Amino acid sequence: MATTPHTTSMVQELTRPVWRIILVCLVVTVMEGYNVIVFGSVIPLILADPGMGVTSEGIGLIGSMTYIGMFLGGTTAGFLGDRYGRKRLLIIVICVFFAGAMLSGLAAGPVMLAVARLVAGLGVGGAITMSLALASSGAPSRDAGTVVTVIMAGIPLGGAIASLLGMPVLPVFGWRAMFLIGAALTLLILFVVLRSTLEVVSAKAPQTLSRRVTLLSLFHERGAALVLLISAIAVPTMFVWYGINTWLVDAMTELHVPLTSALLFGFVLSGGAIIGSFLIMRWADRWGVAKVGTVMSALTVVGLTALAFGPRDLGFALGAVALIGAGGQSTINLLQAAVSTFFPPQMRATSLGWSNGVSYIGAITGPAAGGFVLGSAAGPIGVFVLFAAVGTLVVIATFVLALWASATHGHPGRQRAGEEPSR
Repeated sequence: MATTPHTTSMVQELTRPVWRIILVCLVVTVMEGYNVIVFGSVIPLILADPGMGVTSEGIGLIGSMTYIGMFLGGTTAGFLGDRYGRKRLLIIVICVFFAGAMLSGLAAGPVMLAVARLVAGLGVGGAITMSLALASSGAPSRDAGTVVTVIMAGIPLGGAIASLLGMPVLPVFGWRAMFLIGAALTLLILFVVLRSTLEVVSAKAPQTLSRRVTLLSLFHERGAALVLLISAIAVPTMFVWYGINTWLVDAMTELHVPLTSALLFGFVLSGGAIIGSFLIMRWADRWGVAKVGTVMSALTVVGLTALAFGPRDLGFALGAVALIGAGGQSTINLLQAAVSTFFPPQMRATSLGWSNGVSYIGAITGPAAGGFVLGSAAGPIGVFVLFAAVGTLVVIATFVLALWASATHGHPGRQRAGEEPSR
């Protein structure tokens, strides 16, 4: 694939230590993606486990506990990392989601499983925010968005690993094994992080400046409107993306697709997300992250509409799911990339923490709403229609952001968002 001059320049300019840290952070997000998306692949077996006693509505609420934890972890990790050290906080949150994965695999009932997913979510939300901040802070400002896109690509890659691993593991060892495997892999990631010099990425000057930044600083003057618009994109995007990740496999089994084939849909969803994540690096360089985000969010709606009303043909359905994967994850990636460039460097960790954290409001409500609709008379088709309708709101909001970015030469928040409030 040909690269743009900007992408080629970034590859040449970033030093070897910076690339090493980007790779470490990418591995962390791969494991995060596994720990989040694996839950959707095991839902049919948890529902069928008589010892758990979980209903469709209950499993949706349990899934939402993960995202409550991710909301709390994501919103607090940014400024805690700036104050106490990003590597130190990354190590702590990795330990937290290791504990959550172990508890998930050992859960004796729905309450224990819900607590385990909450703990895992705390670690996942914090680790994603720290990985984004560590990796992007070592790159020049104009490359920060591309670096964020690379790191975010680890999430669907982890989801693809979970789907592939589930095909041989689930029929033989059951759903608990998937969480325990994730816990074991997390220990390996922890060992790598402990031996890595992640401080190389964080320049001392930006860290010193960022200590003065709080969440309230993001809402100062013009930054307030920008933060609210970003939130209006982030929340429904995650509503759709995590909702469909949670319920796609179960919805397909409700449509009488065998479990192994239904797991294939999960793999294609993650595969489309991976391919889309890397394709948009080139497109965003050329046309801008907000414009490409509008197009990718529209692809998500097209895929969901096709899945709801298209023919019940395996090839057609897999194509629709690939569009959903490419569009949904790419919209998330592009939003985080936009945040990393719209705000000044000293506010990068805090702004990424906000956008990453607040998005989990959608991740909390999406799976819960999907479970409610799936258990109603609307069934699996109603789930696809619900997510298509919410996805349409994302298209409108990203279009507004694209117009705003064009009017302000790609930096809608720079003039005011980085200034200290007047005393």
